[in-house]
Amino acid sequence: MEIKEEYYFKPNVIIGPLVDKWYAWTHLISPATAAMNIVERHLKIMNSYIQAPMIHEAAVKNPKMLGGPFMDYETRRVEEVKELKADILDKQANAIALSDAIKELDRMLKTKAKGASLEPLYKDVPEILKGYVELVYDLNNNVSFRFFESLLYSSPFYSKQSQSISLWETLNDERPFCLSTPQLEDPKVLQLDIPFDHKGIDTLSRMKRNPGSIEDVAKELGVTEDQMELFKTFFTKKEHPTYKKYTGDKARMRYLGHACILIETKDVSILVDPLISYYGYESSVEHFSDIDLPDVIDYVLITHNHQDHIVLETLLPLRHKIKNIIVPITTSGALQDPSIKLAFESIGFKNVIEIDEMQEIKFENCTITGLPFTGEHSDLNIRAKSCFHIAINELSFLFVADSRVMEPRLYEHIHKIKGDVDVLFLGMECAGAPLSWLYGCLMTQDINRENDQSRRLAGCDSQKGLSLVDIFKPKEAYVYAMGMEPWLEFISSIKYTEESLAIIESNNLINTCKDKGIIAERLFGEKELLYDYEMKNELMLN
Repeated sequence: MEIKEEYYFKPNVIIGPLVDKWYAWTHLISPATAAMNIVERHLKIMNSYIQAPMIHEAAVKNPKMLGGPFMDYETRRVEEVKELKADILDKQANAIALSDAIKELDRMLKTKAKGASLEPLYKDVPEILKGYVELVYDLNNNVSFRFFESLLYSSPFYSKQSQSISLWETLNDERPFCLSTPQLEDPKVLQLDIPFDHKGIDTLSRMKRNPGSIEDVAKELGVTEDQMELFKTFFTKKEHPTYKKYTGDKARMRYLGHACILIETKDVSILVDPLISYYGYESSVEHFSDIDLPDVIDYVLITHNHQDHIVLETLLPLRHKIKNIIVPITTSGALQDPSIKLAFESIGFKNVIEIDEMQEIKFENCTITGLPFTGEHSDLNIRAKSCFHIAINELSFLFVADSRVMEPRLYEHIHKIKGDVDVLFLGMECAGAPLSWLYGCLMTQDINRENDQSRRLAGCDSQKGLSLVDIFKPKEAYVYAMGMEPWLEFISSIKYTEESLAIIESNNLINTCKDKGIIAERLFGEKELLYDYEMKNELMLN
């Protein structure tokens, strides 16, 4: 019997999820939002690049244009973009038809729905949407529609064949902005046409910890003979640092960058909003990576459905480790509010648990409570968002993420139920992008510039953040989810200076907290703390 050599998967090889060669996030999973993004974002950016590649090449070199709809390729890549466009037009014909039908339905309802019964209008619903939508009024007779989203996943509009992964070895944090630049052919990048629920992704990811046969995993992934030379470069004989499970009698908090926090006790591990950098490449910032995560992650918590909080590039390689994933509930069926649970289940995640506002999930000596999340969604009616309260014995953590305190009385009501908290984590990216930056491709009519700029994807400023501090009286307050780390730039497109509003406002909150005797800091890179369950004898490790 032949004994096959065993290798480890290199810790700095990216498993990049793609849809039509574009960086995948959850709005490219849900069929309706995917259709609108394909037509109103991807095809428009490609058409613009094909028509004027020099403008795109110049724009990406201008820091003021960071995060704009400009493809980060030189002018010589025009023919490749034309080929990609043709491929999308062919493979995504159903999605393009769905996008057209959504716009047609919206126009029809605006023209014909005047407050009378909507039942006669079902005959005017575009043919391909019949049976997939319900027509509705709100209490003020404003007409709209909702999808039966679960049916869309079983329809021709859900296109697994458009999903693929790309593998490449990263040496630094530099990447093009993910929402405007697709992944074209590159001699150092291996592209595999496999769907996101493919078991080979789990096999490959396990090899970071447990060595295996390159030939066996290549066969499982469908790596072709001409791809094997590059594929073999992604492996090493060198064993990665071993993870040491926390076995102490305290709670350990690890900050892994942006909004990603790991809470561990000897009994349970809870990972919030996983966005994790890689190990084994040069970075200007010290950071934890996936080698610093437990071999089993009991609970992953997702706060909301934005591309810097649900990061498939991180989550797919962790899928084999995750026992449960807790996501905010939504059954709205609204175009702008797709179900996170359905998206995760469609790409191979098990035990996806929805949590509602003030709902508790209890286990061991721990209770996770979903809390209301307001703001940061440009005033759109979106339910798929949740803050989290985690209590371990008497120790409590409050994760507010990017929630903006629109009305402090809400949190006063919550405080009456949950009481003071020990540690507060608060997002303060308070400038925020305008509504159209993320949701414009879902809108069926233009919004004027004044309103667009007014309705922003913004978290708390210092006044709103301090209202939470005054209400919950934390012993420690940490500003996080700022998109500051260099490995975030390709997703967040953020580069701060000392004059940036978010820096000024977060400095103000931190200094005010310190004046009140509260430990306060803006987190960056990595941090590790140990907490007694009664919040005594805190020990700072990093």
